[in-house]
Amino acid sequence: MRTLHSSAMQGFRCGDIVEIASTEEGFVGSYYEAMVLAPQLRANRGYIVQYRTLIADDLSGLPLKEVAPLAEIRPRPPKIAAAEFRLHDVVDAFDNDGWWVGRITGRNSDGDYFVYFDTTGDEIAYPLNRIRVHRDWVNGKW
Repeated sequence: MRTLHSSAMQGFRCGDIVEIASTEEGFVGSYYEAMVLAPQLRANRGYIVQYRTLIADDLSGLPLKEVAPLAEIRPRPPKIAAAEFRLHDVVDAFDNDGWWVGRITGRNSDGDYFVYFDTTGDEIAYPLNRIRVHRDWVNGKW
């Protein structure tokens, strides 16, 4: 995973939509959309965010809020229209409430794309509307 340098982070404001890269075992290679609530001022550690698709574990049913470290935050990638993908294209597939990095390995008769995930060893079919071009955020640029 490539990380975002803190000098590029200073432009985030309350209400900005960002993506948080997961570093938890079993979730590496996934990104989750969140809204910036506030900067974490102590030691410039990151931002307090509220996830759009993840729910708190406290049975409240409310969206999960937590401090996201600077190195795990990036802006939401620009939308790139893709009419189709080619074999071995690196993509993000939306599954389990987040975007997971994988690569195209084929297509089925319904037109869905098979995506292989190196982190899990799984190959899963997705319709075009659940796949996007993968982009890396490096030194403040896509």
